Amino acid sequence: MARTCVRNPVWKRGPAIAAIVLGVGLTVAQAQTQTPAPAAPAPATPAPASPAPAAPVAPAPTVPAPVPPAAQGTPAPLTLTPAPADPSMPDEVVLSSRPALTVRGQSTWDDGYDVLIKAFDKLKTEAGKAGLQAAGVPLASFLETDDTGFKFEAQLPLAAAPAGRPGGLAPEIGVGKTPEGRAIRFVHRAPYDDIDSTYEAISAYLDAKGIEVKESFTEEYVNPGKDAGDTGMELFIYVQPK
Repeated sequence: MARTCVRNPVWKRGPAIAAIVLGVGLTVAQAQTQTPAPAAPAPATPAPASPAPAAPVAPAPTVPAPVPPAAQGTPAPLTLTPAPADPSMPDEVVLSSRPALTVRGQSTWDDGYDVLIKAFDKLKTEAGKAGLQAAGVPLASFLETDDTGFKFEAQLPLAAAPAGRPGGLAPEIGVGKTPEGRAIRFVHRAPYDDIDSTYEAISAYLDAKGIEVKESFTEEYVNPGKDAGDTGMELFIYVQPK
């Protein structure tokens, strides 16, 4: 799997603008006579005066509608890269590494979600014990996979790299960094129970493009959900070209 994916451009169309020009014509007729008439001619009937143009009516002031609190939204979660403009399309990104607390583990596929969430919770607890500030959503890099399960490294990004190993950390907790370099990002917005279909779509995309990627891949838990069946779950999946 590997190479590049170019996202479809977004075409914008501006509104058409029409201009209407109104012309006004004025005809003036004058009649004069040189030869005196035996009798004074009857006075000409004056033409009716043109009515004065109506004064323009100012449009009613537009009062902006109040924005409901729900529409104002909440700050987006801090992720390795900004959210994509079109989540339905894969996009190319460049990952910059960040300091992170890490812990390694393994799981069967059936228990994968629960094991990963426990690993993330452990990292958050350890960061609090060591006085470290988390700065981003948790990640899981899949190091090895087979038919029965996988080995992973869970990561919790930090606001700053600690000077040396902080005291009080559990022995299995490490200090490392998040992935870096070019990557192709895919978005999964569905229960974790349905993630196989997303990976099938990723494989089909990479095969169609002839892209070869590294064996490991990373899931970023933008919204981990309350359980594996939560329909509000959102993950960013990063695969890195060779």
